[in-house]
Amino acid sequence: MAAGDETAGSRLGATLREGERVTPLELFFDLVFVLAITQCTALMSHHPTWSGLAQGLLVLGMLWWAWTGYSWLTSVIDPEEGAVRLVIFGAMAALLLVSLCVPEAFGGLALAFALIYGVVRYAQIALFMLASPDDDALRHSVLGLGGSTTVAVILLASASLFDGLAQGALWVLALFLDMAEPYFFGSEGWKLVAGHFAERHGLIVIIALGESIVAIGIGASHSLNLGVGTGAVLGVALAAAMWWVYFDIVAIVAARRLSEAEVGKVQNEMARDSYSYMHLVMVAGIVLTALGLKTTIGHFDDDLEAVPAFALLGGLAVYLIGHVGFRYRHIHTINRQRLGLAIVLLILVPVATEVPALVALAVANLLIWALIAYETRSYGEGRQRVRRPQIA
Repeated sequence: MAAGDETAGSRLGATLREGERVTPLELFFDLVFVLAITQCTALMSHHPTWSGLAQGLLVLGMLWWAWTGYSWLTSVIDPEEGAVRLVIFGAMAALLLVSLCVPEAFGGLALAFALIYGVVRYAQIALFMLASPDDDALRHSVLGLGGSTTVAVILLASASLFDGLAQGALWVLALFLDMAEPYFFGSEGWKLVAGHFAERHGLIVIIALGESIVAIGIGASHSLNLGVGTGAVLGVALAAAMWWVYFDIVAIVAARRLSEAEVGKVQNEMARDSYSYMHLVMVAGIVLTALGLKTTIGHFDDDLEAVPAFALLGGLAVYLIGHVGFRYRHIHTINRQRLGLAIVLLILVPVATEVPALVALAVANLLIWALIAYETRSYGEGRQRVRRPQIA
């Protein structure tokens, strides 16, 4: 074999990406996921009912599980390699088509969604198989993933034959069995580059927060007056607070703990639980909040209906609950102030239906920024040591 062929072959092998950061192609791939998130928000916005909310979250869960699979994949192979690059491009095209199906994922495009979603997932599995010719443990894990993917696609395709509760139940079963696969087949065989993995998930949080900014723009697109302008400023402030809650120290500490964890089963399960699972909760909270912001700014002087009120305050609560679970998985302690604020926000949901939407948004800002001020003060010098580890 020629030297060039050997190099190409090795780039398809199960070679860890130690020291490498997220590549431009991965960021390009994630841009398609932006559309997927936007479509989930649009689905819930066009059907502002509890069932519409459930449908949007189910679609988000399926799309998230597809995305997170690619975040594991690129810890094994180099996505910039020529042959791999072409498959990634194909997966991007399929993910784009899946995203376009989202508004009718429970209607006329239900079967198309299921089949094209299968293409997205099987492209990932094919690349994993290329990455594991001599790694029996990785191949065992990949075969388990292939089995759960097949079950999920069959259930989603079967769901297209039904509507209402039966259809929703099949979606729930498909998502549960697919996401539970790592527990059935174990996690020892997966490969992971901790720094890359944590950075990739941090970037997807930024992308999700970007959807909040887009939602503000859509809500304010009809006209600009004092109320809309105030709502837009408060909306940006809320998105900034959500950014601060994650990136000020949480993302830094979590990435370090993942890097320091014992390589293999321990590290893989920490990554699975805290990133693949708990980040879905955070992203779901961000998407719900974006829905609430869109409605709030578009109807700033009206009382919120129950669903938008839950999306705004409940979405923020879900986001904080995701943080509580994230911390507990890493250090086995509960962040009481974030859990407490989540409970307060849920209690305030009925109140938000009795006051102008702008007031509800202002209260949400007041509460979360008070939390940030409290945490920043209570962390003291420890916060500076985390952010600047060279400081003794």
